[in-house]
Amino acid sequence: MKNAQTWAPTKFVLERGRLRASHNPKEISAGSRLGADLVANCYDTHVKSHCRGRLLDLGCGKVPFYALYRPYVSETVCVDWRNSSHGNDYLDAECDLTKDLPFADESFDTILLSDVLEHIPTPGRLWLEMGRLLKSGGKVLLNVPFFYYLHEEPYDFFRYTKYALRRFAETTGFEIILIKEVGGAPEVLVDIVSKSILRFGPIGEWTALALQGACLSLVTSPLGARISEKTARQFPLGYFVIAQRLGRPTATAGAS
Repeated sequence: MKNAQTWAPTKFVLERGRLRASHNPKEISAGSRLGADLVANCYDTHVKSHCRGRLLDLGCGKVPFYALYRPYVSETVCVDWRNSSHGNDYLDAECDLTKDLPFADESFDTILLSDVLEHIPTPGRLWLEMGRLLKSGGKVLLNVPFFYYLHEEPYDFFRYTKYALRRFAETTGFEIILIKEVGGAPEVLVDIVSKSILRFGPIGEWTALALQGACLSLVTSPLGARISEKTARQFPLGYFVIAQRLGRPTATAGAS
């Protein structure tokens, strides 16, 4: 990773050994902290068991997970679009993620793809390319939104069900290790309300943060967690996926 010595936390921070969403409004808006905390928890739980070796951070932005996975990998390679809105200070390569990437076959052990797949107009092609780049047994860790607002327009193309994610993986040489719903109906409702009231200035921001804090407290309680889990199957805020490469990727991905 370029300029690794100058890297600093942005969207996520490690606090008492756990990853959480930043409280800096320049990094995460007041309407997005709940969703970011849920995503942070997924990566915090699984990175240490599944990230290893040479890691490719695709669509890396400001490399927000670097502090989390750094102890478990031997090398980090950062790739993003040339016109990414997140800045390019840490990029090893500026690439069009819809085309072949400039790396040799089977040259990575891990790929991270966080909040990226929904912005790819040719998702099947990217799945094939990830299969080409990973060694046998290598893993992809990714998350995508589902019940979520349009963002980074006009480059917000898709929302995926878990069935679509499984199909992409299994038709491109991967085995699904985990597909986990991130949030359920309570989180979806609070996320929608929080983002909708931001237009009301400081009062809206304060209310959004209060709502999200209350929701996070609710869904970490026994009753709230049960409500979230029971509703997540049909009303997920998003998905977190771990997939392992098996054999050579095929050219049968469902969408190009």
